[in-house]
Amino acid sequence: MKIICTQSDLQQKVRTVSRAVAVHSTIPIMECILITAYDDEIRMTANNKELGIETIVPGRVLDQGDVALDAKVFSDIISKLPQSDVHITTDDNFVTFINCENSSFNISGRSGEDFAYLPQIENDNYISISEFALKQIIQKTIFAISSNESNITLTGELFEVHEDQLRIIALDGHRVSIRYEKLKDSYGDERVIVPGKTLNDLTKILEGDAEKEVNIYFTKNHVSFNFRDTLVISRLIEGKFIDVMRMVTDDYETKVTVNKADLYSCIDRSTLLSKENDRKPIVMHITDEYMTIDMKSSLGSMREEISVVKEGKDLTIGFNPKFFTDALREIEDEEVSLYMINYKCPCFIKNEEGTYIYMILPVNM
Repeated sequence: MKIICTQSDLQQKVRTVSRAVAVHSTIPIMECILITAYDDEIRMTANNKELGIETIVPGRVLDQGDVALDAKVFSDIISKLPQSDVHITTDDNFVTFINCENSSFNISGRSGEDFAYLPQIENDNYISISEFALKQIIQKTIFAISSNESNITLTGELFEVHEDQLRIIALDGHRVSIRYEKLKDSYGDERVIVPGKTLNDLTKILEGDAEKEVNIYFTKNHVSFNFRDTLVISRLIEGKFIDVMRMVTDDYETKVTVNKADLYSCIDRSTLLSKENDRKPIVMHITDEYMTIDMKSSLGSMREEISVVKEGKDLTIGFNPKFFTDALREIEDEEVSLYMINYKCPCFIKNEEGTYIYMILPVNM
């Protein structure tokens, strides 16, 4: 194999596929990036059996072939090379020679025959969504997934497709984040759980261009995201996701409309007196014109008053401040509406357009 690529293209593509490289695997080939050069096309692939990424690298194919290279060694070399053309050549024993200007390396490679190629995904069951919309909807929900693997389904996000609507749901047992996105076309129903790690990696690869589309393909065991010159394939999480929509209600006894920036800043200031390992709740006292927020800890106390528009009953209720700031940070609206029934029931933050719902459980005061 002999190929020529620019250092910047190589570095970008290596960074992309490296997200699917296995770390400390007992199978050495899984710690490699596979480079294939056939039919005037250069591809890089990494696959750790749970997540696989393949991308096309701009460049010239002088001699066809393939080689699997240790991902860390190859990545470290490419990142340190000058910004110029990089010549990569392999011999019959897969020894790989990397030359760029006055720099020359040779490293041991492996045959690509033992590499775990990506599974074939049927192309007849998919949806299409803009890069921008997909990246946004994931980023605005993923903070609520669980890190506790005792319930594996909660470590992913539920993707639900119904006609021309995509709904994504994440929850961790204390809060729920729900986002809706209207699709350009109508599709068949789908309901799958996508691992949170896959989605985190995906948001770092997506450029977020509103004019570029992502095709999302669904099978029984896998989901794939196909965009630009990159393919991301992930195993799905098996299991039954909690029926969150049964918790969502339009009933309320107290509705509060408040400036989002004012509420966020106030709650954020309250955390100055809260230790990370001993997070104290904030207490909201809601009356006709004001919301008073109290927080007491071993470091001191804080009290602040915010102007609000209230409908319904006065209410005193407590929350984990981080859960509130996490949700408010992902809302674009200037004002937000909070819907509550009593001090034991969840608070719903949602808009009239129905594009988002954030649910936060109260805490004992």
